[in-house]
Amino acid sequence: MSEYVVIAGLSGGGRTEASRTFEDFGWFTIDNLPASLISKVADLAGAPGSTIDKVALAVAPGRTDDEQLLPAIASLRASDAHVRVIFLDASTERLVQRYESARRRHPFMADAGIEDAIEAERSALEAVKGEADIVIDTSDLNVHELRARIAELFAGEEPSAKLRTRVLSFGYKHGLPRDVDIVIDCRFLPNPHWIEELRPKTGLDDQVVDYVLAQPVAKPFLAEFDRMLTMLVPAYVREGKSFLSIAFGCTGGHHRSVVMAEQAAGMLRRLGLEPAVEHRDVDR
Repeated sequence: MSEYVVIAGLSGGGRTEASRTFEDFGWFTIDNLPASLISKVADLAGAPGSTIDKVALAVAPGRTDDEQLLPAIASLRASDAHVRVIFLDASTERLVQRYESARRRHPFMADAGIEDAIEAERSALEAVKGEADIVIDTSDLNVHELRARIAELFAGEEPSAKLRTRVLSFGYKHGLPRDVDIVIDCRFLPNPHWIEELRPKTGLDDQVVDYVLAQPVAKPFLAEFDRMLTMLVPAYVREGKSFLSIAFGCTGGHHRSVVMAEQAAGMLRRLGLEPAVEHRDVDR
């Protein structure tokens, strides 16, 4: 079975770096491809005698071509190929910094400024983002970290690989993650920050774990969440979802969210999955 990865997203979000990563992993890769040519590339890759079985296509930005991207993705998905779409997102502030540093012209820039151009492109690509199998927020990722994230998701996988999962903890005061499917607010639990001996510790320490799980609402919540995952995971697989990312947030990202993320990771393992676990703000 042929595999396709379509790399889309905001200009300056890291499409070229992502395509280079897939090329290094041995995929046949085309960067800056107009959406209108996706079907033609697929025809060539699937022609009799072709030895190309893994294709990564980084889609070129531009006002006139974006409306052709969704039909092209739908056509690929209707074939026998295994198709996944990556959407590279980033904050407007970070994209402005990248464009000012590179001194490049944004493809959506006309008479408006760079921020307006970024927001216009963001609006134009909302439907594409909604079609994505995975969204990667590159705001705080350098080239090496983006490569590592892609490697975590794709390097060395087999076409028949099961649902890939990621569990993240974060602090609301540092901002919501942009690249997750499910967000759980853990601020319904008492905050260990107000316990003097627990304040310097994190949700990876036994004392904090014991405190959080001892709260009356903690175990009933976890039992309900376990039942929800038991129902959702097979349903996602049936619908062809390739990736599932779940985030748990608390105020600072040190205690409650870390404990709950680790508990959720254990649930996914019991379902036969191998989640990647990240505690984004635990050291802030």
